[in-house]
Amino acid sequence: MLGWLALLFALLVALFYFLTGDGSSVSELAGIERWMFIGGGTLLVFYALLLMGDNANRLGRSLKQLAVWGGLMLLLIAGYSYRGELGEIAYRVTGELSPPGTSQSVTTPSGDIAVRLRRRSDGHFVARGAINGATTTMLVDTGASTVVLKPADAERAGIDVSNLSFTAPVSTANGTTFAAPIRLRRIDIGGIVLEDIEALVTKPGSLNESLLGMSFLRRLRSYEFSGDFLTLRS
Repeated sequence: MLGWLALLFALLVALFYFLTGDGSSVSELAGIERWMFIGGGTLLVFYALLLMGDNANRLGRSLKQLAVWGGLMLLLIAGYSYRGELGEIAYRVTGELSPPGTSQSVTTPSGDIAVRLRRRSDGHFVARGAINGATTTMLVDTGASTVVLKPADAERAGIDVSNLSFTAPVSTANGTTFAAPIRLRRIDIGGIVLEDIEALVTKPGSLNESLLGMSFLRRLRSYEFSGDFLTLRS
């Protein structure tokens, strides 16, 4: 019974460090973190001593069990030490399996947020996010100087399209049309949040998809195209 408690304790400690994402090494632990590792090790040693004290003839089996427990502890420590690399592997695998447009977010050790988008079957990148709190899908377009919304998406974001003045000429795949300049309160893409963003709303029927343009992208720390993925960094 004590052995199972020791194993459960060690697994809980490992889970705690994976979830918290603390970047320190085991040798740098202090306070309660160090005591948690010491406590787990003490439980394992105490369990080994009990096994060896029950019956001298069981020494061989006890040593084998001690070796198993020691190996498990080493695996947990190794997993803790390399959890950053393991998290990156999981991040990449999840990105490969996710449908196009799904945002895969990760927080870097420096506190930055990186969002990974998968290329759509037509070769374009789309981002599913929120504009003024309203869920919206936008086509990533580095050729668009601003964020451009079709009227339906603008209305979902709380914009009164009927009172807009469509005075700004813009070029689209369907030719030249006119759009209304606006300011968006907030755009959230996978946890990357920007506020007070310049945007345009096009006339009805002139745009099939809203565009995530440079008024959003140029305010990021960086964005990078790599194969079938686009990575946005705050």
